[in-house]
Amino acid sequence: MNTSIPQSSVPMLEARAITCVRGERELFSELNLQLSPGECLHIRGENGVGKTSLLRLLSGLASPESGEVLWNGTPIQKEASEYHSKLLFLGHRDALKEDLTALENLLMYAAIDDIPVSEEEALASLWQFGLKGREDLSVHYLSAGQKKRVLMARILTRHAQLWILDEPFNALDTQAGHELQSLIGAHLANRGLVVLTSHQPLAIPNLRVLDL
Repeated sequence: MNTSIPQSSVPMLEARAITCVRGERELFSELNLQLSPGECLHIRGENGVGKTSLLRLLSGLASPESGEVLWNGTPIQKEASEYHSKLLFLGHRDALKEDLTALENLLMYAAIDDIPVSEEEALASLWQFGLKGREDLSVHYLSAGQKKRVLMARILTRHAQLWILDEPFNALDTQAGHELQSLIGAHLANRGLVVLTSHQPLAIPNLRVLDL
């Protein structure tokens, strides 16, 4: 399958003719895309067409069968540490440590990412997303929607330029969904870049759609 996104003037993230094969099945081939500061790419398609696989290729967690992914014109494998310092990847699973509190999860990931985040900043992020009073609860006791809110707080504390988000709206109620869309809109206004998958319609500025 050949799929392309219209060319942008100053692409920072680019995929050139990438092909993805899983097992003996080719999910997509010769796929090209470009994304510039301030743009959001919404990847759509039925289950099993390769949306998550594409996100993993763009994040550098997997390699394409052919083609390449570039950041600022350089293949991401050549400048992996630099690329990952600019990247926030949130997979379909929440990847939170169930035995740690919401606050401890944020501080742990900040330490892993080598990003200075104070306890006050982490608390403010959690409170912004309605978790005041739950910051010291083990994540095990949080609902699926509350866990998503912890991840929304992590988005704030990560300070990454490129967000790659796999089904970030799953398990969110209507209010939280609006909050996440506003968060994405603010990131784009600050010349950030976002790639996401979602089965629902989105009201996000500078949104482009890729149907797999």
